[in-house]
Amino acid sequence: MAKDVIISVSVIPASELLSHVVLGLFETAQAAKKVLFQEANFKIFSAHLEKTSAILKELSRQNIDHFESLKNTLEILNREVKAAKQLVVDCSQRNKVYLLLNCRKIVKRLDSCTKEISQALSLIPLASLDISSSINDQICKLCKNMLEAEYRAAVAEEEILAKIEFGIQERNGARSYANDLLFQIAGALGLSTEQSALKEEYEAFKREIEEANLRKEQEESLQMEQIMALLGKADAVTSSEEKEKKYLERRNSLGNQPLAPLKGFYCSLTHEVMVDPVETPSGQTFEKSAIEKWLAEGNKLCPLTNAPLDTSDLRPNKTLRQSIEEWRDRNAIITISNIKPKLQSSEEEEVLQALSKLQELCMERDLHREWAAMEDYISVLVGLLGAKNREIRKDALVILSILAKDSEDKKEKITRMDNALESIVRSLARQYEESKSALHLLLELSESNAAWELIGNVQGCILLIVTMLSSEDNQVATDAVQLLEILSFHNHNVKQMAKANYFKPLLRLLSSGPEDIRISMAKTLAEIELTDHSKLALVKDGALGPLIQMLSQGDLETKKVAVKCLLQLSNLPKNGLQMIREGAVEPLFGVLYRHSLQLPALREQVAATIMNLSISTTNQESDGEQVSLLKSEEDIFKLFSLVSLTGPDIQRSILKTFHALCQSPSGLDIRMRLRQLSAVQVLVQLCEADQHTVRASAVKLFCCLTKDGDDSTFLVHVSQRCIETLLRIIQTSNDVEEIAAALGIIAYLPKNSEMTQWLLNAEALRIIYICINDGNRDVSYKRQVIENAVGALCRFTVSTNQEWQQRVAEAGLIQVLVRLLASGTSFTKQNAAIALKQLSESSKNLSKPVKKHGIFQCCISAPETGCPAHLGSCGVESSFCILEANAVDPLVRMLREPDLETAEASLNALLTLIDAQKPQDGSKVLDNANAIAAIIKLLSSNSVGLQEKCLKGLETIFQSDELKRKYGSSVQMPLVDIAQKKASDMKEIKSLAAKILSQLGVLGVQSSFF
Repeated sequence: MAKDVIISVSVIPASELLSHVVLGLFETAQAAKKVLFQEANFKIFSAHLEKTSAILKELSRQNIDHFESLKNTLEILNREVKAAKQLVVDCSQRNKVYLLLNCRKIVKRLDSCTKEISQALSLIPLASLDISSSINDQICKLCKNMLEAEYRAAVAEEEILAKIEFGIQERNGARSYANDLLFQIAGALGLSTEQSALKEEYEAFKREIEEANLRKEQEESLQMEQIMALLGKADAVTSSEEKEKKYLERRNSLGNQPLAPLKGFYCSLTHEVMVDPVETPSGQTFEKSAIEKWLAEGNKLCPLTNAPLDTSDLRPNKTLRQSIEEWRDRNAIITISNIKPKLQSSEEEEVLQALSKLQELCMERDLHREWAAMEDYISVLVGLLGAKNREIRKDALVILSILAKDSEDKKEKITRMDNALESIVRSLARQYEESKSALHLLLELSESNAAWELIGNVQGCILLIVTMLSSEDNQVATDAVQLLEILSFHNHNVKQMAKANYFKPLLRLLSSGPEDIRISMAKTLAEIELTDHSKLALVKDGALGPLIQMLSQGDLETKKVAVKCLLQLSNLPKNGLQMIREGAVEPLFGVLYRHSLQLPALREQVAATIMNLSISTTNQESDGEQVSLLKSEEDIFKLFSLVSLTGPDIQRSILKTFHALCQSPSGLDIRMRLRQLSAVQVLVQLCEADQHTVRASAVKLFCCLTKDGDDSTFLVHVSQRCIETLLRIIQTSNDVEEIAAALGIIAYLPKNSEMTQWLLNAEALRIIYICINDGNRDVSYKRQVIENAVGALCRFTVSTNQEWQQRVAEAGLIQVLVRLLASGTSFTKQNAAIALKQLSESSKNLSKPVKKHGIFQCCISAPETGCPAHLGSCGVESSFCILEANAVDPLVRMLREPDLETAEASLNALLTLIDAQKPQDGSKVLDNANAIAAIIKLLSSNSVGLQEKCLKGLETIFQSDELKRKYGSSVQMPLVDIAQKKASDMKEIKSLAAKILSQLGVLGVQSSFF
């Protein structure tokens, strides 16, 4: 960005100052585009600055030096542009972590800069300047858009700030908490999670704090130092040497004997040292869980003072808690350091006792694990792996696994110790408990990048792990598969695994081994946590054949295992489609339909698998072979009939199955057949189900069936009780999709007067108002729910019932509809325009004549002019006038929407302002709102229906000679283009276009265009 030119605004002419502001705006806008932090917000900001720059550039073409008021405005703008430039510079150059932790302040600065520039723009004396109405309108529109602009911190940023605030408030000193927080920050900023990169960012952040201290920004400095102290506990920001030095200094200052707890550390109720002490108003201290239990049992008095006591009276005693923690830490350090000599004893029993105590301490806190590592227990434990006693070896392996957990440094230290990996691999070949512990330790170590190649290089390691795939212990099989999957990321290990035939033994034993081994392999496959890559590979390599055979021909236990495997593999669409192709559907249905099976869990898993298969049918490529789950009406009937005959888990899966099938390539046929099978009646009943998941699934499927169903089906089964149930769901459910679906049902149900009256009686309008204006929900809630809520609102605005329209107006929903024209999705805007159009159709008849004043009243009060379109006295609630509701401008903006259905809906609403008998008044209103030019532009759209509506509107508008003169030249070419079209289905609109050309005097009345 170019350096600011030092300029004395008081002595330079306005034109030069304007050029300086325009240049500053342009440069700042370009720089804002390059800001990577809060990129979306800065792109919005940049767009506003660019538009401001372009508009101000138009002013520079005039002689403005004699406008002193304009110069004052430009001085304000110049100041605000400098502030905006500084903000962009800060967010481009300052440390990323610092920026993230100040994201709320940055959002406020963006908001402030935008609004200040907008307000400065609004001060431009437009009336005094000789500028076009177009520029005037652009300035007004830009000011409005900038005032309405919203900037938000990202969800991930807000989550990090909340976690930091919690950590500081709760004084959470856990290293794991700091590690998680630092990795979360790195993820949000796209930083490398390598220790060197994280430490570099942390050091840069520290320098920012030092600069804040130099600037004497005390409040910010204090807050940042608290955050720095919290992050400082993370592994990545402090070297192992620094940590060890601090620990040893502390340990050497403590002595050798643990201290007994102080009397005040004990809880009077439990008589044990407290963990989370809380204080009562009378000054008594108790363990939080103990005193809460005391009060929960019905006691209302303090157990020591008999003073009245309530849970809300309890306050954390943070000072005491810190003292207890310091005492525990002191004793833990002394105990940990005292264990080490005992591990070197020649007495095996003493060694085992010492290992047991060390394991207990290491499992208590990650801080204890860190201290144990600093006492060099890792080398001692690795040395014990060569002991003759198998219990000593097993315990050493377990403690090494605990130490390695969540610590990259310790993983690497264990991995690189002489003979450590070789000793661990030797334990793989020993007795069960030891081999299991060794496998688990290798799994922990494998998460370190340094271990991938080294583990695979140990002779026999891969083969031993593959052999353990056959273990009857599911945990051992799980660890073996996960370890092999991690090792497979290294090419060297892949070659070793290929030699050991990783999946081949598993699949071979699964398909042709003895029955007990086949079931064992299937159990392993069913229980282990497979990656998506592994699931795809298993299906590709032929796992489905043996599994489907086991499902079809095996006994009940075999079927259970096969179903569990298929359920795990079926959650990927590609696998689901392959299962259907290979014939898994028929045996799955065979199990599902066996009501004699007293194994509800098995049938539930079958139903869940079928649900996964149905979801896979929605992911088919349109140009490929289409796969169907249900092939006949009988299949549909048999499956849906189970909804009334099974428990909630199976009900939910079947309902979700049909919901997915309704959206598959055969969805239209499925919906039609479900309606024919009286599915609506069942779904209406399930809307009252006690199980939320069943009810929600039923409501979503019900919504699917209403979208394109015939009215008769719903008129028979949807009662007043059903309507009230749907409204109750909308008010009480926490499931966004369920709320949206319930509103969708109301929107799509037949526009029957009785149903609509039921809705009104049940306060549907109030509920819809709350749904649209609920600002505490997330973006997805607003999008899904508001779209359907506005669609539902359309049924109450029909012009055939002005009583319903009056209820809508009195509920304040007209203003809500107008707001949604500017801020909703395309579908929301479309329905809002439809509702306003229906309301506006009643305005002419409801507009009251303007009262005429007597001769004396004329002298003392200005005459009432009336509505420009309806020529009477209008109001939002009295005549539903869209002019009074300020809906015209947003409707005109909607004419320029890329979505043609949205543009058409706004056109229909705007044309209600034109009275066919007296079109001049409404046409003038549209002209003043710049609507006519937008309508002319729509003549070039690809929609024949939209073109026809535009032509009919223009035919009426051009009854005004003034408007013919104004727009005749601009509309002529689009009309000629339409009139010359050769398509046979455009005969009517060609005639309309020719007729308007005749109106404009371009064609004769008898032209061949007619």
